[in-house]
Amino acid sequence: MTTSGNVDQLAHDLVRKLIQSGRTLSTAESLTGGLISAAITSVPGASKIFCGGVIAYSVAVKVDLLGVSQDDLSHGVVSEQVAIAMAQGAMKASGSDLALSCTGVAGPGPQDGMAPGTVWVACASNSQLKTDFLQLSGDREVVRTQTVVEALSLAINMV
Repeated sequence: MTTSGNVDQLAHDLVRKLIQSGRTLSTAESLTGGLISAAITSVPGASKIFCGGVIAYSVAVKVDLLGVSQDDLSHGVVSEQVAIAMAQGAMKASGSDLALSCTGVAGPGPQDGMAPGTVWVACASNSQLKTDFLQLSGDREVVRTQTVVEALSLAINMV
């Protein structure tokens, strides 16, 4: 099982790599409610690389602040298209070099026909895009924590 120690180490690794590369990061989070941003900003020196984040729980915030389109939403709120649009929207809004996003169902019950643990994460830059589909098991806390681990890992691999 993933522990907060894994999150802490991954966050430190990501901040270190971003500082070394001279690149910046922003976030757009749905099911994690700011846990990715919190992990990053808990690292000393994060202010050198972290531009900011948007917690976009509602569809309206995804559309109005992040520029998620109705076409993106036609695939479902929990979809690769929405995760990509959220990351690109965060990057555009903040001026960061990379942006990390997640959308999914933490539980306890299904949402829009999607089972708890269904998650999409995305990391975008001007030249690169990576996504990952997750089907996680466990309670709400486990799903959210594992999403943070997977998102941080995805970003590390993009730097």
